[in-house]
Amino acid sequence: MLSYSRSSLADGVLLRTLAAVVTQDRVTTAEMLALIAEVDRRGAFRDEGYSSMYRYCVEKLRMSEDVAYKRILTARASRRFSAILAAIAEGSLTISTVALLRNHLKTVHAEALLKAAAGKSRSEVELLIAEWFPRADVPATVVPIATHALEGTLAQSDGLTLSEAPAQPVANMEGLPVPGRVNADVEEPSPASSVHPAPPMPQRRVAPLSPGRFELRLTISKEMHDKLRRAQELLSHSVPSGDIPQLLERALDELIAKQEKLRFAATDSPRAAGRPSRSQRYIPADMRREVRKRDDDRCTYVSPDGHRCEERRFLEYDHKVPLARGGKTCVENLRLRCRPHNQLEAERVFGAGFMEEKRQHGRPSREMN
Repeated sequence: MLSYSRSSLADGVLLRTLAAVVTQDRVTTAEMLALIAEVDRRGAFRDEGYSSMYRYCVEKLRMSEDVAYKRILTARASRRFSAILAAIAEGSLTISTVALLRNHLKTVHAEALLKAAAGKSRSEVELLIAEWFPRADVPATVVPIATHALEGTLAQSDGLTLSEAPAQPVANMEGLPVPGRVNADVEEPSPASSVHPAPPMPQRRVAPLSPGRFELRLTISKEMHDKLRRAQELLSHSVPSGDIPQLLERALDELIAKQEKLRFAATDSPRAAGRPSRSQRYIPADMRREVRKRDDDRCTYVSPDGHRCEERRFLEYDHKVPLARGGKTCVENLRLRCRPHNQLEAERVFGAGFMEEKRQHGRPSREMN
């Protein structure tokens, strides 16, 4: 096992060694960003069984969510401005400062802004952004919060913050990213970025408190506040305490059941198959249910080294043998694929250039499945 003790080094050697390692780390960081940018551009993470560059960095490369997020944004920005990597290698820019600048790199001032930010600290870059892109003053606001006496119920005022007793914590979804939302700031058209969403903003959304218990906080609008109060009124017979977690769980149960029925034809009382459709693309409800159950609500793509994609979002029914190649719509020829891996298969069958042309013309590539 390697020893990392450096207590035997003289002060001068210690300081010179540290400086040399820091210099090398900057060069290595720039090289890593260049590699991330190219893997992302090619969409090569898909072959390894991951639905996005973000998932690949977090799950395969073991980066933290925050580190992966900033590195991917910086790597994508470097595809547009190659000077970023040289500046990071020499230490005049850092990943954190480039991440701060990302929302402004799509403006006509991008190159001048990068030059102005060179050599500045994070706080200095924040001041630079405020100088170049001033914003209006933030108005003073007062947000009423439920008092201790009202814990467990909604505040009776027009307050927009919910509070629960410690035993029944309510949740925090502030900043929860919308699945599939693309950060347009450092995106550029490419076969990969046109198919795969940008990394989600990493935030602590749900905090575990104890085994099986989580804290979740939520800031809501006046309209949602009123809906929650109305739900408490309508369910007062079955949930007399108005307990918010119980209300949310019931609402989620109904939402999940509705969406599973819509997406996968899920039902406890399946009907007999109806008249066959004339469309080859139509997938009957019984087939959708069987494929979904067989594939366990997950993308079925498996990489050459045996890693199965973990994605459960953006799932699509995919024909193993495409209809355009004589494939049939039957259980044996259907599978669940996330959109990135559905696109990957289409690129393998029809060619990446052909599929990119279809995307550029706005025609859904699933027509080729």
